[in-house]
This record gives sequence, structure tokens and C-alpha cells, in this order.
Amino acid sequence: MASAASAPHLRAGSTAGRAGLAAVLLGLVFGIVVAQRAAGSLADGNAWLGVVSGVVFAVLFMGMYRAAPRLPRELRATAWASFAGITFGFMYSQGMPGPTVLRSTIMAVGVAAGVFAVMFYRYYTSEGRGERGAG
Repeated sequence: MASAASAPHLRAGSTAGRAGLAAVLLGLVFGIVVAQRAAGSLADGNAWLGVVSGVVFAVLFMGMYRAAPRLPRELRATAWASFAGITFGFMYSQGMPGPTVLRSTIMAVGVAAGVFAVMFYRYYTSEGRGERGAG
């Protein structure tokens, strides 16, 4: 039986602790937004869609957060842009009054392009100073 002393501890200000808190909070917000879609009331299964969407978002966010620092800057920026575009596209497609697939795709590509530009700039300018960045 493992003792409590051998269990890993997260400090309140640690990077992993902040990332976990961010994943939970963003997953909660994502789930709430998805659950309030235009397809019916919360009793029609939207609550379950929101819960499942929020949990999946949080798990994928933590996976991205852990995997991204091992990637080169171009792939890291592309990975975060893809994640942002896909999640925004899904969230946008759930909105009122039910946008078309083409409209959701165009909006998602726009968000992904903006996130790619910002993230690539961040990684390109911080890599020369020896900073790896956490995300």
C-alpha cells in the first residue's frame, strides 16, 4: 500500500495546478454554453450533452497542455489553433438559430487562424530567450 508521503502533491501556485484549475473552469463554461443550445430545454438531454462536452473539453485541454511543450513551435501553434477552432466550431454550431455547417466551419477557421497567429508569434518571440512556454 502506498503511503501518503509518496503521493505527488500540487502546490497552489504550481503550473500544473493552475492548468488543472483552468481546465476545470473552462470545461465548466464550455459545458454550460453547449447545454444552453437552441435545440430544446435542459430536460431534453441538453444537460447531459453539456456535462459530457465539458468533461471531454477539460480532458482534451489537459492533454494538449501536457503534450504541446514537446512540439516544435510551428506544430505547437497549429495544435492549439486546431483545438481552439474545433471547440469554437462545435460551440458555435450549437447556437441559435442553428447555423449551417458552412457558417460554423468558416467561423471556426477564422478563430483557428487568429489563434495560430497569436500563438506562433508568442512561441517565436519567446523561444530565442530560452523560454519554453507552458502551453
